[in-house]
Amino acid sequence: MKTLFAYDPWRLVERELHREDMRLSESMTSIGNGHMGMRGNFEERYSGDCHRGTYLAGVWFPDKTRVGWWKNGYPLYFGKVINAMNIISLRVRIDREDIDLATDEVVSFTRMLDMREGVLSRDFVIRREGGTVRVSFERFVSIDRPEILALRCRVTADYACKVALLPAIDADVHNEDANYDETFWLFEGEEESESGVLSVAVRTKENPFGTPRFAVVGAMAVTPTEKPRKNKTSTQEGYVCRKLVFDCEPGQTVGCDKFVCVTTSRDHSEEAFALSAHDGAMAAQQAGYDALRREQERAWARRWEKADVLIAGDVAAQQGIRFNIFQLFSTYYGEDARLNIGPKGFTGEKYGGATYWDTEAYCLPLYTAIAGEEVAQNLLKYRWLQLDGAYHNAREQGLPGALYPMVTFTGVECHNEWEITFEEIHRNSAIAYAIYAYTQYTGDRGYLDTYGIDVLLGIARFWAGRVHYCAKKDCYMIHGVTGPNEYENNVNNNWYTNRMAAWVLSYTAEQLMLVPREKAQTLGVGAEELRRFREISEKMYLPCDEELGIFVQHDTFLDKELRPASSLSSEERPINQHWSWDKILRSCFIKQADTLQGLYFLEHLYDKETIRRNFEFYEPMTVHESSLSPCVHSILAASIGRLDKAQELYQRTARLDLDNINNDTGDGLHITSMAGSWLSIVQGFAGMRTITGELSFDPQLPDGWDGYAFKIVYRGRLIEVSVTRESTGLRLLSGEPLTVALKGKQVELRS
Repeated sequence: MKTLFAYDPWRLVERELHREDMRLSESMTSIGNGHMGMRGNFEERYSGDCHRGTYLAGVWFPDKTRVGWWKNGYPLYFGKVINAMNIISLRVRIDREDIDLATDEVVSFTRMLDMREGVLSRDFVIRREGGTVRVSFERFVSIDRPEILALRCRVTADYACKVALLPAIDADVHNEDANYDETFWLFEGEEESESGVLSVAVRTKENPFGTPRFAVVGAMAVTPTEKPRKNKTSTQEGYVCRKLVFDCEPGQTVGCDKFVCVTTSRDHSEEAFALSAHDGAMAAQQAGYDALRREQERAWARRWEKADVLIAGDVAAQQGIRFNIFQLFSTYYGEDARLNIGPKGFTGEKYGGATYWDTEAYCLPLYTAIAGEEVAQNLLKYRWLQLDGAYHNAREQGLPGALYPMVTFTGVECHNEWEITFEEIHRNSAIAYAIYAYTQYTGDRGYLDTYGIDVLLGIARFWAGRVHYCAKKDCYMIHGVTGPNEYENNVNNNWYTNRMAAWVLSYTAEQLMLVPREKAQTLGVGAEELRRFREISEKMYLPCDEELGIFVQHDTFLDKELRPASSLSSEERPINQHWSWDKILRSCFIKQADTLQGLYFLEHLYDKETIRRNFEFYEPMTVHESSLSPCVHSILAASIGRLDKAQELYQRTARLDLDNINNDTGDGLHITSMAGSWLSIVQGFAGMRTITGELSFDPQLPDGWDGYAFKIVYRGRLIEVSVTRESTGLRLLSGEPLTVALKGKQVELRS
């Protein structure tokens, strides 16, 4: 656990240069706008250890995975997000010597991420032989103009010197996870237009898998603060640079504003995207940095107006929830149904940068409630658009129906670990459950009847083909799976997997009877198939232990040596960084909610005592080494009155990255799990439930908090919820009157 940034409700402020933790700082200060983003790297030269990373939404490469243990049905490639051109590059030279904070004497240093406005800034002073030099940088990627990066640099020396600024675009980049520094880009040309815009064009390499290649153009326009003594252009393969040289008097400030437009062949025709980049950079330069920054402030203000969560009395908790919402919205805001939310977003390369089940299980409720139904529908449509790929994945395993991928960019599975890829098939049910949760929240069957029923039917057919009938016990079973607890592989009858599959089959059969007749006729479902769905659901084997009164995580879980995670020494934690995989698999320790994940989803079907018994049995053995773990446990703890545990786990999910709790934030932020901090407050402390079709609240206030407040968009209404020691307030800010349940009592809200 390590905290580098001061507690502040709206900002991350780093007041000293942490050379030994540069990667951690870079992750924490990442910015993005849904189209692109980058880690908090320095603009100028830095020769110390760091991880330079800029990433473009939907731009990826199929890396080969055929190795000695490749088997039939295995994915042919591993899809990965690829590091894109370095568009922030701006070297600073004083008397022909580069500033380099890895070697320069640093007098002062401040790096600040302003989450209210989406702006990253840095200010530092170095000492040189002639005196001191102050340098400031500020940058943002525009919300209103998503292809635009705006960057400002200012330099002031207290002695006479020559200052050279070298704003550039550098496409000679590679992934950290590449083999032997392998690159994925081909250089296609560099040019300077008559208007002075410099541009670089690149294209992803050929691949043998038939996946799309991507072309990218970065165009740069530069405005100096004053006329430089020298202004010249230099280009080489994959690189363009403008060199501005100033002769400075003591105390004189010089600098430049840099505007970069990045366009891709995903969003523009081959004929137009280079011109679009040029025109975008020109338009940004003509608008000017100050005007673009005002646009940025207004755009983020509109988002925060609905999304902000206020916490009184706990600055660390307040910073945590805002940081997580900021990073989620920097990654995705629903503009494009072809895109989704990668576990690392634009902050790193781990996990390949692709789509996981995290979106449906954790992120969708947040986006539905604070970004709106249209944004949520785009997340759901993403899976419908990739239904053909899900059918392909199932066929590769010799199975019917649709198997949604664990990792994907296109719908086709592209992950390279068998025990995850084709054993962690429970993600299918989370995708079905998301359709149910969305429909119950919005009260609108439009998506389900038009698109969602196709997805549900494909998933149900997969489960009906993946189960087997056990004549001895007269029930259906599912063998050879990995449940949500990835610290157990290839188990039989994982309770969560079986329970959710049974629920999906029952729910799908029910919905097939309700869809419009015209749609039903296109689905080709007969009475016999419906009967089979219901039979499997009713006869699904669900392991349980009557004596303990619990659902058993899988067939042999109780045969393990059971002991609490508190029995582990601090030197062993986290166990995934200290134990062999063999030792982990044989232990009882649980990475994240497994049986409890099912009770979280299906909470409305179980009584509090059942949830309490299972929580008190499983949570003590849970090491919470998945970023997705704390929030589910926090919500369940609040629901059974364990507010102390709920608060402990809220802090863990809210500040997982801010405090580097799992010692892995240097690889990038845990973007999708950041939704967990919002869920822990709204579903946990406030007790909001919508799954039965009624909006209800059962609020509690954690110790150390004076109060909290948030807003939700619900069925065309905007509702504000505020909780203090004295009272709970529900206020209808806009929309038609509505009756809600508050602590079991009906309350009518009027604007």
